[in-house]
Amino acid sequence: MQIGILGTGTLAAALGEGWACAGHEVVVGGRSQVRAGELAGRLGRGVRAGAPREVVTGRDAVLLAVSWNGVEDMLRAAGASRGSLAGTPLIDPTNAVDHGVGVLLTGHGDSMAKRIAVLAPGAHVVKAFHLFPAGQWSAPPDEAPVTVAMCGDDPAALGVVSELVRDVGGAPVVLGPLDRARQLEEVAGFAIGLAFAGTDPSSAIPRVPSSPAPPNTPGVPAWR
Repeated sequence: MQIGILGTGTLAAALGEGWACAGHEVVVGGRSQVRAGELAGRLGRGVRAGAPREVVTGRDAVLLAVSWNGVEDMLRAAGASRGSLAGTPLIDPTNAVDHGVGVLLTGHGDSMAKRIAVLAPGAHVVKAFHLFPAGQWSAPPDEAPVTVAMCGDDPAALGVVSELVRDVGGAPVVLGPLDRARQLEEVAGFAIGLAFAGTDPSSAIPRVPSSPAPPNTPGVPAWR
């Protein structure tokens, strides 16, 4: 696939390297063309740099790998408001949380994924890659892949992102439509808050064997 990455930080580098190693064509861009060029040079494997508008044009998927408060500027530079991302799977890994606390900074009931969908009309936004630090995707794969929970409204876009998750050693799981992005973002805030409090977030998650829900109880976990 042809993948565009908006951003030049650690997540852009980790996923860009993984996708390039998997054989995808990767183009990176950001606010600084110099930094984009440096990142492309470090990644090698045919990765090249481009201006934000070029990064999103004609791609099979685009990763928005910027801090949450830089989203609007980056999408503006990419021409998103003018439809440059219409029809494109747009991966949102952002976490709009109070640093060190984990409280969401979006309004009540709002989500960054929904905001991004408004800023990029026509884009098929998929919330994904927001729960693990960038190092997860550049480390040697574990025996059991980590689960990448995601949500989105377009089945084809979810399929594309699922393939990209597998290419970096993850196991994709679709939670539901984009309306559930707020729930995923709250989970990230929960994990971030515990981590900064000195607690391993995984210790606060019950280990419950997966199993199908009982008949006639859609959406209700079998262990309840």
